[in-house]
Amino acid sequence: MALASRTRRMLEALVREGSLNWLLSRRSSFSEEFEELESSPSAGNNWIPELSPAANIVVRRCSRILETSSSELQESFNTEASDSIKHKSRYARNFLEYCCFRALALSTQGMGHLADKKFRRLTFDMMVAWEAPAAASQSLINLDDDLSIGIEAFSRIAPAVPIIANVIICENLFEVLTISTGGRLHFSIYEKYLNGLERVIKKMKSQSESSLLSAVRSTRGEKILEVDGTVTTQPVLEHVGISTWPGRLILTDHALYFEALRVVSYDKPKRYDLSDDLKQTVKPELTGPWGTRLFDKAVLSEPAIIEFPELKGHTRRDYWLAVIREILYVHRFINKFHITGIEKDDALSKAILGILRVQAIQEISSSSTVCFESLLMFNLCDKLPGGDLILETLANMSSSRGLDWGNNIVASGGMYSISALTTVSNLGVMFGSSSNNPSEAGLLVGELAVGEMSSLERAVKESRENYKKVVLAQETVNGVKADGIDTNLAVMKELLLPVMEVGKWLLSLVYWDDPLKSLLFSLISTFIIFRGWLGYTLALTLVLIAIFMVVTRFCNQGRPLVELKVMAPPSMNTMEQLLAVQNAISQAEQLVQDGNIVLLKFRALLLSIFPQASDRFAALLVFMALILALVPSKFMLLVVFWETFTRYSPLRKASTERWMRRLREWWFSIPAAPVVLETQKQKEKDAKKRK
Repeated sequence: MALASRTRRMLEALVREGSLNWLLSRRSSFSEEFEELESSPSAGNNWIPELSPAANIVVRRCSRILETSSSELQESFNTEASDSIKHKSRYARNFLEYCCFRALALSTQGMGHLADKKFRRLTFDMMVAWEAPAAASQSLINLDDDLSIGIEAFSRIAPAVPIIANVIICENLFEVLTISTGGRLHFSIYEKYLNGLERVIKKMKSQSESSLLSAVRSTRGEKILEVDGTVTTQPVLEHVGISTWPGRLILTDHALYFEALRVVSYDKPKRYDLSDDLKQTVKPELTGPWGTRLFDKAVLSEPAIIEFPELKGHTRRDYWLAVIREILYVHRFINKFHITGIEKDDALSKAILGILRVQAIQEISSSSTVCFESLLMFNLCDKLPGGDLILETLANMSSSRGLDWGNNIVASGGMYSISALTTVSNLGVMFGSSSNNPSEAGLLVGELAVGEMSSLERAVKESRENYKKVVLAQETVNGVKADGIDTNLAVMKELLLPVMEVGKWLLSLVYWDDPLKSLLFSLISTFIIFRGWLGYTLALTLVLIAIFMVVTRFCNQGRPLVELKVMAPPSMNTMEQLLAVQNAISQAEQLVQDGNIVLLKFRALLLSIFPQASDRFAALLVFMALILALVPSKFMLLVVFWETFTRYSPLRKASTERWMRRLREWWFSIPAAPVVLETQKQKEKDAKKRK
């Protein structure tokens, strides 16, 4: 006890003296630099009155990187920016973006910028300052707290460094990073993510610089993006027919390679092209022993099936499916819009950076529920409503940047973020046409512009809004799905009840149940057809339906939705369900048999197996041809209508029944064409005999 009390008194004395303030306080980088700025004699020269303290500190750091002063940066911004960007309500945020874009463009020129802790802190503090850039908003953040950022700041600053994010997937990436922190991104998670990016970039560079597939890759300068199957606990199997081979799977930016494993080495690699063979099918597939379909752990890349065995789930398969499709889709994009030169390399760079981001998320995330497709831009555009418009906008930007933006990049280089190709080049990965002239990569600019929403951002925003509507609609669809054939039939019957009632009404008119109504309907319809008003009648019907919808909408505003009430069918036990299924199968079989008989009888008529019936049928066809050739369509339609709606009238009912009986007798007298069923072996034997 004495020792414990002595230790407590000593700790209390250290706290009173301030010796443990470094341990007990949580001071952000803003607090330290703000104190340094206050004590500096030149603080007034570097202080922008329109900016908040956090924004001033970030601008001060940017000025150090650019080797200029904050006031000179402000003068440059005032010179380059348009009047709308310099509007008072948006001046602080737009000036901050200008400084950030210029500083990031210079900071990312070094190969090891992701490993630089100052760079990591700078990019995060840029997002913090972006949330409260103006002097009037300085009270919105507490610089002494554990700072965090929201999705808007991340979506605006992170895509300025394309290795961190891009405009299309930044929101999905933010959701993955903040899945455990309630929608706010903290620096610890952000730094962990950048650490993962640094590791996967080093891995990609080492793989691409290795001798792996060097003879095959050298002709096209392919870069290795992923390798699997080298660890015995995570094998990769190739299924071709009923044979299965373990081996090594390699993905490059142009193709997929599989090297079958032999006794001590790998076989010659098989190449599955993803850049030229754009009709290649890549989809999930089931596999199993001896060609069975049991396990959902494979990818079909015609003509082979690649399996990724694992004890639980199919995460490996989903990852490989996503990255293979990303390379396939980017080449489809390049070929569809005829993109060449450095614009083509820029598009490939976007796909490569997306795969690197997914690999980094895999390293830092323990969750197996990550949707890889949502983090890969070309996969995402394939699924989003309006994704084709996003790709079209991206292609238009790629073709115009070299002409319009590239000419002005020297004069207004800080008004745009850097491009994906520039980022990849700065990371030390050169390929394609940019490897011959690395300076050309700098002619492209990125997807963000200071103070403006680019056409790509607008297309992405519109697509995401449409996607939210699709999700809400799909939730309603999933909510009304019912199990059981009998239940679904009951729902369908209730939904088709109005159509069935209209059908019953028309049948009552055809069968003249009420002669007065049938006569009146026939006269009105005859007048409409004779005057050629049938098209107007259909148009009027559509207009009445539209008016009904509009009136119903206004009348039901504020009222709860009217639910469809369906009488639930009586529950059935297992035996009753089996009997119901058997009965349904028997009925379906009977329908197929009746259909085959009709087809075989028509075959018999066409081949004159029953000459007398064939002659009558041929004469009928000639008579119908003469009518179609000579009689105007209006009168033909009248004849068809009269024949249909007066068939069961009191004057024609007896003759109609007599003619229908003769027609059935004639149909039953026609024999069916013969059919012979033969097996595959018999077919092969007959083929050999013919040879």
